[in-house]
Amino acid sequence: MSSRSIARSGLCCALLVASAWVSIPFGPVPFTLQTLVVALLPQVLPPRDAVLTVVSYVLLGCVGLPVFSSFQGGFGVLAGPTGGFIWGFIVSMVPAAAIMHAGRLPRGLRVPLGAAVLLVICYVLGCAQLMLVSGMGLPAALTAAVLPFVIPDLAKVAVSMALARAVNRVLVVEGAAS
Repeated sequence: MSSRSIARSGLCCALLVASAWVSIPFGPVPFTLQTLVVALLPQVLPPRDAVLTVVSYVLLGCVGLPVFSSFQGGFGVLAGPTGGFIWGFIVSMVPAAAIMHAGRLPRGLRVPLGAAVLLVICYVLGCAQLMLVSGMGLPAALTAAVLPFVIPDLAKVAVSMALARAVNRVLVVEGAAS
């Protein structure tokens, strides 16, 4: 990775940490701004850098730094009821970034499609771990961890798309100047 890529990934990792700290308790799954940043990453970073950024974030939390929601850290968070959503960030980043950077699809289709894949994978893994750890059934897990978040997550994805357009315009100007 170039020093520029490392700096961009580090900044994006810091944004992911800050977005986790904006946390409103809402049942077993808190409302955070992580979805906004996770949706933004594959739009402003190359696929490999987007994946490495999320992996770095999860590793920081795994070793105990308070980077997860409510200033939590440690492997216990990843193994806990909401850990599936965090694992989902990594797993979903691979196909989402690949779709968002697939040149054969029009941008107007690839970004929403990549974001949809990202959300679905996070919801599936998050629900699965919530059910496994808490003993909830599927209807209860969907009611607690997915349904209340669909509309806000779609709004966060829309905001991420607007932010990505602005960031990418700046990066194009910056790249032309260097």
